[in-house]
Amino acid sequence: MYLPLLTLLFVLVSASPHVPLVDQTASDRTFDSRVPVQLGVMSKCPDALLCESTFNEVLGKVGDKMDLSLVYVAKFDESEPDFGGIICKHGAEECAGNVQQLCIAKYASPDQWWNFVQCQNFEGTAQIGKPSVALKCAEAAQIDWNASGAGQCAGEDGSGKEDEGVDLLRKSVRLAHDLEVTKSCTIIINSRRVCVHDGTWKECEGGHTVNDFVRQINDEYDRLNSFRG
Repeated sequence: MYLPLLTLLFVLVSASPHVPLVDQTASDRTFDSRVPVQLGVMSKCPDALLCESTFNEVLGKVGDKMDLSLVYVAKFDESEPDFGGIICKHGAEECAGNVQQLCIAKYASPDQWWNFVQCQNFEGTAQIGKPSVALKCAEAAQIDWNASGAGQCAGEDGSGKEDEGVDLLRKSVRLAHDLEVTKSCTIIINSRRVCVHDGTWKECEGGHTVNDFVRQINDEYDRLNSFRG
């Protein structure tokens, strides 16, 4: 059973991982190098939702030490007319969901983007990519769909078929190919593949719990910023 929209908005905003209480330690980290973390995903894939749920907790612990992004796994097929020659494993709605998330990532704040993704996930895999859900989740994440630029990017109707959004999808899929990411979900911390969830956790030498990922991000953060006094 889904929460009413206003209740969901309160839950999403109050749980935002990027808005911790300000303390001196966080202020001291303002100019430090953050750890790049990429999740190779398909927006309608259950493995992606599990990874994103896990990293929602990770963000709550080390969100000020990392830069999180999603890289979309799909295939190139120039015969596909609607999404610039991209075929998504879970169908056209998944391509639309990927585009919607990419456009929000470009035109909204990191907090709003992540709340938007979490809202879509909350609706369930069958709903991700639907225009009505994208518009509702934009409202829940306090994003003005049209004024922000997201609507022009993904389509004012939420279809995900506008040229800018499709171009973002092509670039993201190309990046996934360049990174040799073929499984959703693949976790990459500072350019190193550390774990995969494909039905179950695999190839996770450093562990696969929230605390394992937190530890690995802390280690990379310390290494990246070891030159600072």
